[in-house]
Amino acid sequence: MKPNIAFVTGGYSGESVISYKSAVNILKNVDRNKFDVYKIDLTPGGWWYESVDGQRSPVEKEDFSVMHNGTKIRFDAVLIGIHGTPGEDGKLQGYFDLLNLPYTSCNAATSALTFNKRYTVAVASFSGINVSKSVILFKDRFGSADEVIRQLRFPVFVKPNNGGSSIGMSRVNNPSEELGAAIEKAFREDNQVLIEEFVTGREFTIGVFRSNGSIVTLPFTEIKTKKEFFDFEAKYTPGLTEEVTPAQVDEVVAQKVRDTAKKVYEVFNCNGVIRIDFIYNEEKKEPFLLEINTVPGQTNESIVPQQVRAMGWNLTDFYSALIDEALARRK
Repeated sequence: MKPNIAFVTGGYSGESVISYKSAVNILKNVDRNKFDVYKIDLTPGGWWYESVDGQRSPVEKEDFSVMHNGTKIRFDAVLIGIHGTPGEDGKLQGYFDLLNLPYTSCNAATSALTFNKRYTVAVASFSGINVSKSVILFKDRFGSADEVIRQLRFPVFVKPNNGGSSIGMSRVNNPSEELGAAIEKAFREDNQVLIEEFVTGREFTIGVFRSNGSIVTLPFTEIKTKKEFFDFEAKYTPGLTEEVTPAQVDEVVAQKVRDTAKKVYEVFNCNGVIRIDFIYNEEKKEPFLLEINTVPGQTNESIVPQQVRAMGWNLTDFYSALIDEALARRK
């Protein structure tokens, strides 16, 4: 019999819009000859199994099962496609751990840690991975922008500490005119705000996954945007950003990026596919970690699918590798 795979999409945050876009491409490419796949939509109003004919049935949360044609379906593994909470911040992973149900992403601890950008750079720095200097602001304890101005060199990036898709992010060049508004914008998305010094250099992003027990780095991408930085608009508006895959770089640079990406994957004890964003500083000749995305976008135009094709794989084989790796962790 084929393994029963629950593919979870949706989510509780504004990133659910991106989750549904990724879902279309994942469902189109997952191998139905190898797996029986059931689409599970997680929404604030409930968890639902959606059949191919559009009928919805509630998920039994006690054991994460569904009723289908009068039969109770239990799952062998979960393919996680939720960007944002609860699929990227460890909450869903903790629930599946309680059920001894394997899944295709990082574990609960790693997911929660990497969802928090401040904790991510702190652990990375402790492990000898280059990061930019930063400060964290808490909404209930924030005084004024002056405390930031005294601690950091400008320009800086201001971003919600938790979350993704560059929502609520700003670059601040002039602190007296721009910093206050940027902090307010970020606080609208999260009650914690991270402010990081700007590191000059080329922006690279690389997918990394584990297959047959080995860490695999995908051909990485250089991000070239017409905007001041790679924000939400630049990510999702056609024509504003050029994504060069694979990046055109010297092999010495490429090897440094790949080696650092593998180190990040090992240090943070990752599973499944992640995408790591770096700035490569030409002066220091080193990559600087920006952030780790543990559930990267999977639309046909998203970066990881681009990199999978550049490696010579198709997405069907790629998703099969992720699911097979999760199935191998069954207890």
